[in-house]
Amino acid sequence: MTESNARNAQEESEEEAGARRYIVSSSHLVSEQAAELSEFEFGLIIAWNAFGRWVVRCMAAAGMPDLSTLDILVLHSVFHRARGKRLADICFVLNIEESHTVNYALKKLTRLGLVQRHRKGKDVVFEATEEGEACIRKYREIREACLVSTSSSMGEADRRDLEKLAKNLRLLSGLYDQAARSATSL
Repeated sequence: MTESNARNAQEESEEEAGARRYIVSSSHLVSEQAAELSEFEFGLIIAWNAFGRWVVRCMAAAGMPDLSTLDILVLHSVFHRARGKRLADICFVLNIEESHTVNYALKKLTRLGLVQRHRKGKDVVFEATEEGEACIRKYREIREACLVSTSSSMGEADRRDLEKLAKNLRLLSGLYDQAARSATSL
């Protein structure tokens, strides 16, 4: 029996036994102890890619078609609360370990005139320029028109579910961070 046939036979026997079928990207990783974790991971993968596609296209519509998802997230982070941010602050907030990728994004945003850097004591601080602020305002207008207006049809219960989901995602990020630390120590 080939591996494919064996897998199909196993799947059929699971279905016959009334086992719950999970929608996953990697069936070989599904654990009997936490199959829903594999289903969550697949949802996270497709949501992340959809989100990335969305922010890139929204920013392109705002007039900046050459920015990557990371560039856009860094630009929003720099603009957040309208106060200067250090490289370490941006990496920390976005939970990015590879600071060189954020540094590259900051250099690109500076070259495009969206971000400026200056010294504040010993630190280098990044802030949005007027052009960067105008770009972010245009992005927000497009976001309101294309995303927020559509999501406003969600009921109150759906909004509460979305809020709960956001909290759970932040909680689960801690679980994955701890697992990454554990894997590093093996």
